[in-house]
Amino acid sequence: MRLAALLEYDGSAFAGWQWQDHARSVQAAVEAALAAVADAPVRVTVAGRTDAGVHASGQVIHFDTAAERSDYSWLRGANSHLPAEVALCWVGRVSDEFHARFSATGREYRYVILNRPVRPTYLSKRVTHEYRPLDVAPMQAAARSLIGEHDFSSFRALQCQAKTPVRELRRLEVERHGDFVILTAAANAFLHHMIRNLAGVLMAIGTGERPVSWACEVLEARDRSLGGVTAPPDGLYLTRVDYPERFGIPQFPPTLTLW
Repeated sequence: MRLAALLEYDGSAFAGWQWQDHARSVQAAVEAALAAVADAPVRVTVAGRTDAGVHASGQVIHFDTAAERSDYSWLRGANSHLPAEVALCWVGRVSDEFHARFSATGREYRYVILNRPVRPTYLSKRVTHEYRPLDVAPMQAAARSLIGEHDFSSFRALQCQAKTPVRELRRLEVERHGDFVILTAAANAFLHHMIRNLAGVLMAIGTGERPVSWACEVLEARDRSLGGVTAPPDGLYLTRVDYPERFGIPQFPPTLTLW
């Protein structure tokens, strides 16, 4: 049978999602926990691999197993074997046609910036710190100019392996909540480091280093070397993966509403 699961994790404790021979990964932790419940090896497929230091509150996986367990047993059993930084929030049976990655119709990320002179303490590794004041109005104007289907070559990592740099950026919003500036981005899919590079450009505009028009100039250049600094991973969260309703994958309210 095929099962899907929704999970959250603190990425600061791991070297990324994907299995690595000499580093701690989220995938290894999840597969070990599910294998303990199944009493057999389990391999999982993920909606989107996250980099070292990147967090998730809405990651989705699927896996196939012959082990007969209730959904509740999978959930409780796996969580009892997972480290404190990872938790399954839901597990359910799905049709064999469901694929965590290829069935997804969209993904949403949030990038959380603590914008104050003093560095974070208990939020260290969970937010990105910017000590210079950010003006969200020009950031919002620049963000609007990037929405749509474009060639995002200037916003992808040099090592990005995607077959095409064209993506449909459906939403890019900038909001301030006290000392926090939140970037919310939704697209059909994202390129490697795309969110962090978008954040780097918008932050440079917010500090006044660059004009609003620079966002479009970077986009049109299709040259990563002109795209400025890649923002740190600390404040980045995968918050949602969208699927057709027929698969029955639940959507939970974002856990980042405290910002």
